[in-house]
Formats: sequence, structure tokens, C-alpha cells
Amino acid sequence: MEEGFDLSALDRPEILQFIFFPRRDFGSKPSTANTQDHKIPVEKEVFIGCRFYICNKDAPNILYFHGNGEIVSDYDDVAPLYGRIGVNLFVADYRGYGFSGGTPTFTNMIGDAHEIFKTFVQILKKDNHTGKVFVMGRSLGSASALELAYNYQGQISGIIFESGFASIFELLKYLGFPIESLDLSKETGSSYFTKIRSISIPTLVIHGEYDHLVPVEEGKAIFDNVSTDKKQMLIIPNADHNTIMMMGMEEYFKAIEGFVSD
Repeated sequence: MEEGFDLSALDRPEILQFIFFPRRDFGSKPSTANTQDHKIPVEKEVFIGCRFYICNKDAPNILYFHGNGEIVSDYDDVAPLYGRIGVNLFVADYRGYGFSGGTPTFTNMIGDAHEIFKTFVQILKKDNHTGKVFVMGRSLGSASALELAYNYQGQISGIIFESGFASIFELLKYLGFPIESLDLSKETGSSYFTKIRSISIPTLVIHGEYDHLVPVEEGKAIFDNVSTDKKQMLIIPNADHNTIMMMGMEEYFKAIEGFVSD
């Protein structure tokens, strides 16, 4: 049975408006070839918009969850870089983002990840994709990726954390939210860390050396605490939270290419 994080304590308006920054994008069409848009139902009359950038049906497949201020179409320019290293990229939005319905909360972000993963696997099977399946999360998206890696370790070949965090409470602190003023149970944060320690599949951690939003210590904590011996960490020198690819593009994609090819 699926086991999700109980993050309902964080589903408060003052926290949600501080964490989620949805942007709408109803009319955007893929600007690259071999691209498919998918609408994945997650609730009655609510669906999540996803975009699948395909380079080859035999290629490794990455299910990607982006950061809190991004949307699927932002990856139209990034996806071809994954294609160059022979990777299919499936990018998922959150509720209220892009052409998705609904309103984002922590609870539905985690719950929706399960429906997205199940549908993604069905799409791969239906269209005869034969490559391995990986999950990847950038920043806030690392929570969704971790949720799937924990619950479906037998179906996932590896997880990639980019600018990820080891503690939800610490993340809120880094972002400047006064969590001391809230009556939050320690269990809300401890379940997240427990799942990090339960990850036994291959793990790649990528982090910027000078990330001011999610300090590199968070990435190191993920790396130190996953239970697998098959783990790698790449720290991009001089990179900040939003310059990680620009500052270390060659190292970034070399690490991902090697990871999904092992």
C-alpha cells in the first residue's frame, strides 16, 4: 500500500502562498519535435499537465518534478539537452501550474505524484518504450521524487536530487518562514527524513556550491543518509540555486548521462 508523507499540517494559507508560485500557461504548444502533452486525472475534474520530450524509445526515461516557480513549458529549451545525452524527459506540473487544474497544496502535490507515476508507466508501456525509469526532483520537486522512490523502489532504477533538501522544516527556515510561530509536530518533518534513509536504489545528488536558498549542506545530508552504496554527489563550483546548470552544464549532463547508463 502506498505510504505518503502526512504534510497536511503545512497546508495553511500563510505557508502555501509562501511556497507555491503557480504560473498559468494555457496556450503554449511544444516548441520542440517529438514532444507529447498529457493531461493526467488526479481528482474529479482536476488534471495535471505534463510534457514528454522523446529522443528514442530505447532511451532511459526520467520523470521530472520541477521547482516551485517553474512550469512545464520552461523546459522546452532544456529538454533538448537531455535528448543530446540520449534521455527521454517527462516533466510534470503541480495543480494550478501551467495548464493544470486545481490549487496546489503539500498534500495534493505528494498524492498526485502517485497518479502521475502510474500514468507515466502506462504511457511507456503503451508506446513501447523499453528504457529504464528514473525519477528526478529539482528543489521543491525533490519531495515528489522522494515519495515515488520510496514507494516504488522495485520499478525505479534510480533517483536524482537537484538542489534538494533533507528537512522540510529547514527548507522553510531557509526561505525565511518563521516556523517557530507555528505549532507544528516534529513528526511532520521526521517522516520525510526517515524516507530519505530508506532509499536503497542508486542515487545522484547535484547541488550548487553557493546555493543561497537550499544550502549545499542539505544535499550532503541527503547523500550521507540514503541507504544505498550506489550513490554519487556532484557539487557545481560557484553555482547558486538558479545558476547550477549555467555554471556547470558539462559536468551536470555528464553526471546524469553516466548515472542513467550504469
